[in-house]
Amino acid sequence: MVGGAGGGDLPAVRKHAAAVLRAAALGDRQLAGVTRARGGSKKGVYRLSCADGFSAILYVWSRAEDYWPADPDAAAEEVFTHASGLRLFTACARRLEAAGVTVPRVYLADESHAVYPAGVAPVEDVRGGTLEDLLAADPPGAEPVMKRLGGMLTSMWRQRAERPGRVGGVGGRAARPGAPDAGRCEQIVVDRAVRHLDRAAERVPPVAAARSRLAETLRALAAAIEPRAQYTLIHGELGPDHVLVTGRREPVVIDIEGTMYFDAEWEHVFLRLRFGQAYDWLRMDGLDERRLRLYSLALDLSLIEGPLRLLDGGFPARDAMLAIAAHAVDRALAATD
Repeated sequence: MVGGAGGGDLPAVRKHAAAVLRAAALGDRQLAGVTRARGGSKKGVYRLSCADGFSAILYVWSRAEDYWPADPDAAAEEVFTHASGLRLFTACARRLEAAGVTVPRVYLADESHAVYPAGVAPVEDVRGGTLEDLLAADPPGAEPVMKRLGGMLTSMWRQRAERPGRVGGVGGRAARPGAPDAGRCEQIVVDRAVRHLDRAAERVPPVAAARSRLAETLRALAAAIEPRAQYTLIHGELGPDHVLVTGRREPVVIDIEGTMYFDAEWEHVFLRLRFGQAYDWLRMDGLDERRLRLYSLALDLSLIEGPLRLLDGGFPARDAMLAIAAHAVDRALAATD
């Protein structure tokens, strides 16, 4: 899927949507409309609305739905390689549900191409909006959702493996208890961050000017970290836009294909960045401050390189991606002061 044109295929979804609903045993409903839903840089996300008021979200994995250009360092990425695909989605959904995390109900997972010319999964349409929207509109009302989300994260972090790896093993070795150590998370992160730094320096003059200082800071932070023998289950990119809210104020986690066993600190630097003041509800005792410092800088370098590369694939939200990269540049440079 990597390297597709992106942009989606709304006519194809409209053509096959009714057949997908029938295959999912959702009844012979009259399809009233198909609209592209928010999100989706690696897969298509569509809302299927029916005349009787029922609706479902359709995930579509195809070249036309993937905006990401080929990663020149994909072979070296291991754990962090391109996370996309129906099989990866279903493996992550099962693992998260087993860990006590609520994800949208999956009505059908089909890659036979019999009902749609790509891998598809119609799933539950959670209509309460995102946690991001709720935090902006009604912070007190978001409190019970944040508490429940914190409980889900605690349940995830109790799930352990003896090596880092992707759930399902797609795009990297699967993590499983009893397996030999496949490498230290901090070394995986610093190697990846140096690659991001090199590519960001080719595009962003201030990063190029600070390249040596940034590389030295990465390696110094990594050298101070003590080895760790166990890794925990994390989402990997859990922002408030990746949490939907039900009418009963229950959190439902989406965009789950990056679920992995890794250091909890990697999750926390992303949570801290994306949740802002609301992060207080998600704090966890016992985190390694040295890992947090390294992973924060590595995350910023990925948030420079990634959005700029995504725009090479024609991703439509250009201004938003440029803003993400610009803020990440400022934070990365500040880390060397």
